[in-house]
Amino acid sequence: MSIMPEDEVVRICQELIRIDTSNFGDNAGPGERVAAEYTAALIEEVGLATQTFEAAPGRASVLARMEGSDSSLPALVVHGHLDVVPAQKEDWSVDPFGGEEKDGLIWGRGAVDMKDMDAMILSVLRHMKRNGIKPKRDLIFGFFADEEAGGNYGASWLVDNKPELFEGATEAISEVGGFSSTIGGQRTYLLQTAEKGISWLRLVAHGRAGHGSQINTDNAVTRLARAVSKIGDYSWPIELTPTTRQFLDGVTELTGVEFDPDHPEVLLAELGTVARFVGATLQNTSNPTMLKSGYKHNVIPGTAEAVVDVRTLPGQQDQVLEIVRALAGEGVDVSYAHKDVSLEVPFSGNLVDSMIDALHSQDPGAKVLPYTLSGGTDNKSLSRLGITGYGFAPLQLPDELDFTGMFHGVDERVPVDSLRFGAKVLTRLLTTY
Repeated sequence: MSIMPEDEVVRICQELIRIDTSNFGDNAGPGERVAAEYTAALIEEVGLATQTFEAAPGRASVLARMEGSDSSLPALVVHGHLDVVPAQKEDWSVDPFGGEEKDGLIWGRGAVDMKDMDAMILSVLRHMKRNGIKPKRDLIFGFFADEEAGGNYGASWLVDNKPELFEGATEAISEVGGFSSTIGGQRTYLLQTAEKGISWLRLVAHGRAGHGSQINTDNAVTRLARAVSKIGDYSWPIELTPTTRQFLDGVTELTGVEFDPDHPEVLLAELGTVARFVGATLQNTSNPTMLKSGYKHNVIPGTAEAVVDVRTLPGQQDQVLEIVRALAGEGVDVSYAHKDVSLEVPFSGNLVDSMIDALHSQDPGAKVLPYTLSGGTDNKSLSRLGITGYGFAPLQLPDELDFTGMFHGVDERVPVDSLRFGAKVLTRLLTTY
């Protein structure tokens, strides 16, 4: 009896979760090497060659190329990342690296972001190779390091140093899209066709150092606090991109509720658990995340620093930077700690049609809408090679599960049935497109 992707996707997901690949953003974590070795072994076991690349010791990515039957067709990149954000064990109700199955769900860090998709990709790849199923076009499978810190040791490094690996590729699929939500009583899949730009900004306030007991009207900490407060409290205007307009029009069609930019919460209330995910894409955002200053309780420091996580709508990165600088005011230097592009691609074309067809093969009659991701993915790096990226990690989800709230959250988990559904959908896509 042939092993189908849905037969082993759950096991692979559990085993990946049990490999701690926490990415602390400073290259101090365990790295992805063990997970890369596990991944490469699964691929090579069914007869497909792999290549492993380390951008730094332990920071490993795995790539494999499956030849298609029609060399005239452009290649498709199918990719995921092996790293995860850290998890504080004491905050969880289960071991975050236990990969436990409980209540019909797989629990653990990476269950949602994104070892679930890694497992789906691997299960489908193995099925195709075991059964001699040749795709129409070359499929380039990538399992990258360091996505959670910008990809400098993963996708970005490979694009800069090994671009030949992606030769002939024009499109890609990865996170974060293809998951379901019920809108207006209709199960609807959100296919990601846009993502906001990343501007992690470093603020350095300058002042006069001195004794803590003295009057100091040139205090760097005070200046920084004022800047951070203004930036964090700034009310960015509602601005709708083409993708978001198309999404909101689709929601109106399903619910009968019109979008009112003065009262966005009315329509967002129709979206259930995905309201926060979508709400963050209606405008630019600026959230202070880190503060650092001083070395002794009675010494006024000469400088104080902060980091602000700014996410920008497509085409607005430079404009947003100037607004943040104006809000920070004099005496505060604003510079990029990390930046990456925004993306927006059409909700049309053969790949989009094939993704919709793949979803309908398992869920006939379901609605599919495009949406913008407020975060970022490795598709940003691939875009530098002219590769058009979509978010498509297909999952049919129960209404009561706050799926989008578990990205980087506590007690991250994914339903077993959702994994099996995704493996079937992905099989349809990769064997027919």
